[in-house]
Amino acid sequence: MTFEELIEIKRDGSEHTRSQIDRIVLGYASGEVPEYQMSAWLMAVYLNGLSPDETVWLTDAMVRSGRVVDLSSIPGIKVDKHSTGGVADTTTLVLAPLVAACGVPIAKMSGRGLGHTGGTLDKLESIPGMRIELAPEEFLEQVARVGVAVIAQSPDIDPADKKMYALRDVTATVPSVPLIVGSIISKKVAGGADAILLDVKVGSGAFMKTEAEARHLAAELTRVGVALGRDVHCVMSDMDQPLGMAVGNALEVAEAIETLRGEGPPELTELCLDLAGKMLVLGGVATDYAHARRQAEEVLASGAAIGMFERWVEAQGGDPRVASDLSRLPRSARTREVRHVNDDGFVTGMDAEGIGRAAMMLGAGRATTDDVIDPGAGLQLHVRVGTAVASDDTLATLHAASEAQLDAAEARLRASIRTGADRVEPPPLFHEV
Repeated sequence: MTFEELIEIKRDGSEHTRSQIDRIVLGYASGEVPEYQMSAWLMAVYLNGLSPDETVWLTDAMVRSGRVVDLSSIPGIKVDKHSTGGVADTTTLVLAPLVAACGVPIAKMSGRGLGHTGGTLDKLESIPGMRIELAPEEFLEQVARVGVAVIAQSPDIDPADKKMYALRDVTATVPSVPLIVGSIISKKVAGGADAILLDVKVGSGAFMKTEAEARHLAAELTRVGVALGRDVHCVMSDMDQPLGMAVGNALEVAEAIETLRGEGPPELTELCLDLAGKMLVLGGVATDYAHARRQAEEVLASGAAIGMFERWVEAQGGDPRVASDLSRLPRSARTREVRHVNDDGFVTGMDAEGIGRAAMMLGAGRATTDDVIDPGAGLQLHVRVGTAVASDDTLATLHAASEAQLDAAEARLRASIRTGADRVEPPPLFHEV
């Protein structure tokens, strides 16, 4: 059967066999299948979907397209956490040392940001000296010695996903649930995780805008992960407003450090403690969530979590003194306060994606993979949904390298924060588990 015939099968809404899925995925990963034919197949999948079996076969083939990390030399259950992407979502920088300090080894591979959502690697690289490229032997040795390592994904791990995602990004086929599921689960399985906790974001700043869309994605992620032999749990959390108050790489590192000191924003702290409790249960160091949650709270309060952060940063070549001196983090040359200019009232809503786009305009994100990020750029919010605001109150502080960037971002930010005369209740942090 030719590849053209394989495209016809999905174009006409029929189902592939497992061997056909293997041929498509492994053929593209090896270079046998050209981009123009793979583009046609991806669009056929976007329009007609994949069956439950096809989605599992797709994910499994993506795992087998490259090397699978063997973490068996590290004692304990290895738990990985993944967020589907949002704004001011700094949870990995808090969770990794917090959970490691509780006794669950964290061996995590992360990615960079593209578009309005931030990337963990970009945030880590804003710490002076921090290395995110480690050889496999270094990676395993650090997890065994320190308890935590977060690095860039190796090119030979799940190469099918890297090639397919790059093609999806330029062919308008990113928002396909089967393709999203294959991308997320294949990376986690290839990365060696025994158990996976997924934070599926829902709201204006997320890829899934509605609860129904997020619920469907969460169910599929869980189903496929379990089919591939992993213990998978999903949390649906809110992204109708940014999770934290800082948007931008060094700014988010600073906020993560404040959270590890017990001084972070309530919503970010609450989500991290909730996810930490679930990871401790998945990791087998706690028998139930209530006990695990108390353990995480105690480790945070004792200073053990911020101590683990310092050891983690130092192990990867970073300056551990940032944990006690935030001025060591990069800062942009210019700042500007954005003030409320309307009548007294309340913040009635936020466009989280618009706020993320404003941070991009300041230099904190990239529109293409070749864009260079300013590690000190971004914004700090001073209000949330439900906050009372009077004339001339500060809504946010912008950080950028130029006045032109500040001008453009201020206009986008103002359009993203809605105010009115009547107070509204903020959106719930959790939608569903």
